[in-house]
Amino acid sequence: MIRALLIFLAWTTLYTSCALQAAEPRQLPSEQDKARTVYIFHHPIVMLQAKFGLTTPEERVLRIRQTLRSLSEEDIRQPVQILTVKRYNQQARLFTINGKPLMLLAEGDLDEGDDLTLDQAAQRVLTRMDEQRTSLRDQYSSSYLALATVKTAIGTLALGLLFYAAFRSWRRVKRYFEARVSHKKGIIPAKWRELVGAVEGYLYGLLMILLGIAAFYVWLSWVFRLFPWTRVWGESLGDWSINVIQKIALSIVSAFPGLMIVLIIFLITAFILKLLKILLKRVESGKLTLPGLHPETVGATRKLISVMVWLFALSAAYPFLPGADSVAFKGISVFFGLMLTLGSAGVMNHAMSGLVLTYSRALRKGDVIRIGDNEGLVNEVGMLATKIVTRENYIVTVPNAVVVSGKITNLSSQNPGGGVNLTTSVTIGYDTPWRQVHAMLELAAKRTKGIEQNTPPLVRQLNLMDWYIAYELQVKLRPGESLAGVKSELHSHIQDVFNEFNVQIMSPNFVNQPENAVMVTRDNWFTAPAIQPDKAP
Repeated sequence: MIRALLIFLAWTTLYTSCALQAAEPRQLPSEQDKARTVYIFHHPIVMLQAKFGLTTPEERVLRIRQTLRSLSEEDIRQPVQILTVKRYNQQARLFTINGKPLMLLAEGDLDEGDDLTLDQAAQRVLTRMDEQRTSLRDQYSSSYLALATVKTAIGTLALGLLFYAAFRSWRRVKRYFEARVSHKKGIIPAKWRELVGAVEGYLYGLLMILLGIAAFYVWLSWVFRLFPWTRVWGESLGDWSINVIQKIALSIVSAFPGLMIVLIIFLITAFILKLLKILLKRVESGKLTLPGLHPETVGATRKLISVMVWLFALSAAYPFLPGADSVAFKGISVFFGLMLTLGSAGVMNHAMSGLVLTYSRALRKGDVIRIGDNEGLVNEVGMLATKIVTRENYIVTVPNAVVVSGKITNLSSQNPGGGVNLTTSVTIGYDTPWRQVHAMLELAAKRTKGIEQNTPPLVRQLNLMDWYIAYELQVKLRPGESLAGVKSELHSHIQDVFNEFNVQIMSPNFVNQPENAVMVTRDNWFTAPAIQPDKAP
């Protein structure tokens, strides 16, 4: 018992910020005030202010602590007494217990603001010391310890029942929400359920864990307060939790003005973006015209403006965020800045190339284009890459930097109403009338279903080569027709028409000079299906 008492008394002078209705201790003590205050069981007894010779008030408190540690259980059972003495040329009161001096209270320790005499101050100190001594003495009694043990058992049982009830309730809540998910019910959309699952059950489980930790903390503090050997630990836990709650509450309250400013900044930003969205939608629909802004570029412009406005708002709101000036925020800012610097070189190149494509209006979604060896329908013009659907129904992803650095052939930009210009070529010898070739190519175009018949086909003689002539046929496709499909059908009809009129699609090559000149006589200029102008219907 003596050893336990000595261990307990070693904690009696730990400091705390508890405030009592006392004359000497400060209501809101500073660190210096705490160092000059004598504490027993975290309760302030008296604050010493007098300096005796070279001995400071802090050193006097340390000596009192050593004296308290040396007390025995028999000493604790004796009352504290006050003796009138005179020390260092001033009146003083000496506190003793079982004949052992505990503490000296002199006139220099009094504060004029307390408006107390030395005897009044001594009586208050005596009352506080006796309260703690009596409480300690009572707690060492057998009846008190037995009652504390019973209370501990009951509290432990209640804590166990609480844990069990929390676990059972979590199991029920989990099964309930899993059933709702299986029946596709709940606030969260079904398509999100594949990712988050029964998130309500996990949130409830997390809440039960937090409540369990809080209940265990309260139980531990309460049990420690029941026994004299651990009473100081219980008070420390209680004081620590109160201090934490006070700090959190103070931090929340002090953060309100900054959060209100942040909220106002974000509301103003959202209002500005709403007005810009209304304005840009009118431009996109053609109801409003602004210089330098085209309907095709409205979408990219809106995204750029939104990003710039939000970045500006975030920069303005950043200083008002809670903890913005802390080392953690600064470290996070440096980390993100470093990551952005190291990883954004290639990304920014493609992103800027995407802006060039958008604002140059070189292509847009739905256009039929040719980039290098790739020809097809533009499926997406993204920030980093352009996706093309080829005739084989493949999706080719071309980085925007590659698109900008190469040649882009847009096959549909000159046809606002839809449709694509299709060109194909054949080479025919000089012994075939060119008028006949023109007529046959036009006839093949008329037989092809996917070609717009209101737009007449156009035949060109591109080159007069050494052994043959290069002919080009240009037609316009109907909107929505496949370029590859129509081109294949057109080639089939060209072969059929040339076979009908006994004209070979084979480019001649001469090894020796032919005996007769390779030419078309005037009588054969309008060989069928060519029609002579004066005989045209």
